[in-house]
Amino acid sequence: MTPVLGSVSLSLATGFGILSVILLSLYIRSGDYRLFLAGRRMAIIVSALVIIATLLLVKELITSNFDVDYVAHYTSIETPTIYKFTALWAGQSGSLLFWVFILSIYSLIMIFQNRNRYHRMMPWVLCVILTVQLFFLILTNFITNPFEPTNADFVIANGLGLNPLLQNLTMAIHPPVLYLGFVGFTIPFAFTFAALLTNEKGSLWVRSIRRWSLVTWLALSCGIILGGWWAYQELGWGGYWAWDPVENASFMPWLTGTAFLHSIIIQEKKNMLRVWNTILIMLTFALTIFGTFLTRSGVMSSVHSFTESPLGPIFLAFVAIIVTVCAILVFQGLPKMKSDKHIESLTSRESGFLFNNVVFVTMCFAVFWGTIFPVISEAVRGTKITVGPPFFNQVNVPIGLLLLMLTGVGPLLAWRRTSRSNFIKYFSIPVGLALIAAIVFLLFGFRGYVVISLTLSVFVVVAIITEFKRGIQARVNRFGESSFVAFRTMVRKNRSRYGGYFVHLGIVLMFIGFTGQAFNLKKEFGLGINDREHVGDINFELKQLREEERPNHFAWIAELLVTGKDGNSITTLLPEKRIYFHRDPNPDRRQPHSELDIHTTLKGDIYSVFSSIDTDNGIAFFQIMINPLVQFVWYGGYMLVLGTLIALWPSKREKLLT
Repeated sequence: MTPVLGSVSLSLATGFGILSVILLSLYIRSGDYRLFLAGRRMAIIVSALVIIATLLLVKELITSNFDVDYVAHYTSIETPTIYKFTALWAGQSGSLLFWVFILSIYSLIMIFQNRNRYHRMMPWVLCVILTVQLFFLILTNFITNPFEPTNADFVIANGLGLNPLLQNLTMAIHPPVLYLGFVGFTIPFAFTFAALLTNEKGSLWVRSIRRWSLVTWLALSCGIILGGWWAYQELGWGGYWAWDPVENASFMPWLTGTAFLHSIIIQEKKNMLRVWNTILIMLTFALTIFGTFLTRSGVMSSVHSFTESPLGPIFLAFVAIIVTVCAILVFQGLPKMKSDKHIESLTSRESGFLFNNVVFVTMCFAVFWGTIFPVISEAVRGTKITVGPPFFNQVNVPIGLLLLMLTGVGPLLAWRRTSRSNFIKYFSIPVGLALIAAIVFLLFGFRGYVVISLTLSVFVVVAIITEFKRGIQARVNRFGESSFVAFRTMVRKNRSRYGGYFVHLGIVLMFIGFTGQAFNLKKEFGLGINDREHVGDINFELKQLREEERPNHFAWIAELLVTGKDGNSITTLLPEKRIYFHRDPNPDRRQPHSELDIHTTLKGDIYSVFSSIDTDNGIAFFQIMINPLVQFVWYGGYMLVLGTLIALWPSKREKLLT
């Protein structure tokens, strides 16, 4: 009965969504406010029905109702309860329902927040959001229904279960956080679309979409970082970013969204770059839909699987419609969006933001082209050309280093124009210390991108510290405050600016972590009990191998004693080799999985993977990696979150305005 209720809820949501769009369209033409109220109430009903359908699917997953095909494919009796819940976004139909579920929550928040504001824009905003909801509702109703009954002539006693790689706590958090970012960009896109149609030029809605964008950008950033953390902790290859199409699908809207957040500051403060902002937010939204298309259509596995699935062409058509409509609107609205103000100097902060936009968009295009080129190659020539990390690194590392430099240059530039004397004054210390650092790095034997990255990191850190010092000193001299009070007051009075500086410091820490990959060590070997092997200056001795049977898998557990070159103990690592569905009589159903163990220090990680085991000879095979500085990537992520939260925290004046 519950699956029927779920399907009915999705069908009713689709019907109410169509009615709501019709009523809002009639209101736009007639101006009868009753039509708007009815349309808005129906939009609320649409979101409520989607939420009900999602909760019903969660119930079916947790109670293991294998009469539902989706439940039978992604859960089993042995699957822990938390992973039965996360199975909601493990498959195609569930993840698409989850997409529209998050959009429905965002829609309700947006309607509640703006129930007495933006009266000219709100009908268009709601129409855009409802259109997106209807697209996903059509998919979940007619193409890939998560409540589809199992097609079998017998009672299914157990399901296939969740992929072992997904049975990880980080993976339980990563997709919903990533989706919060992906889906959230629909709201600022809808407002921008509506503002373009109504010729809205006020500053209040600009501030509103900036805050929406900042929240969703934070979610997207956290989702990307959590995805890297999951890959590092679970996949066993010792890295956190492989330029995989799924990774690129989230990275591309992050790039354009980051450019938009920088650029919209200029529109808010100087009423400039409105064309840029309109294009960037529309591009960001289109890339979130395109990213969902990449990961859910089957196109990345093969063009043939894409053409065999009805989902792929529909998604691609929707992306094409979005891009076409946006291009037409931007072209028609160009005369109205042009500002009377212009960038006065190349050495101004405005020009720095504009150059920043160009670099972000260039990197986005490079990632986009590298991601879709294999698909185009297969479609045109019949052969699939693999574009791997070497291409992406060769193209994007120089662009990334340029962006790193800009994070330090931007804060040192003044609005409108930076005079020659101020240019020398502000840049002399950061540039001087960076050059000294470069000489030191060269003396230590560092070369190439390592020297450039670390030198630019020094430059950015010194530039930001200089900015903090200038602000603190100004308050100390003017108000006689202590340095701590001056720092706290300075940040509180300009949260956006100084929160952004903390984000920039986080980016620097992450770049230091990225640079550490140049010093990675890796070795594979087999060990019997009490055998020893070394990687660099670190020794590994297999002390024990034991077996353990658990509810949903069988595990061999290795005990590796890790010692330094002086013989002193560093740690004991306990990597595991697991077999999921080990009781299944069909050997093809049994799934091997390596559960790695990591010893973490600020200097670097000792990364151990239990690759396989020869039970006849009692030999365990390991892959050991020494990864320097990798913790700086995660610390940089923490700093990025802190800075964004500082920028988001409303001041007393903002609270009064809202």
